[in-house]
Amino acid sequence: MAYATISDIETRYRTLSESEKTIAEALLDDAAVMIDKIASEGATDGQKKVVSCRMVIRALPQDGMTAPIGATQGSMTALGYTESWTISNGAANELYFSKEDKKLLGVSNQIGSYSPLEG
Repeated sequence: MAYATISDIETRYRTLSESEKTIAEALLDDAAVMIDKIASEGATDGQKKVVSCRMVIRALPQDGMTAPIGATQGSMTALGYTESWTISNGAANELYFSKEDKKLLGVSNQIGSYSPLEG
């Protein structure tokens, strides 16, 4: 069950073509599965909706944009026809959770250790 709709995506991003709507619907379902896997019990449907939208918007083709959503660094050259971008958390056109998404879902990155001698 998806937490967001195509209308939610279009409100936050732009009007989608028919082929993009088909892709976005599948991505919304995929995002819901991913969210259900990691979200804390305290995460609300509203928070899951926001994260779903953010994930799908990052994964949709971004024609006409100067830089991919989520890019932290970029470079362009003119005559060498070079363009490169560094994506902060995932890859362009891929569903992934950003740090902010994880915070919204009540998930944090934790570093720890376990000692079998002390446990």
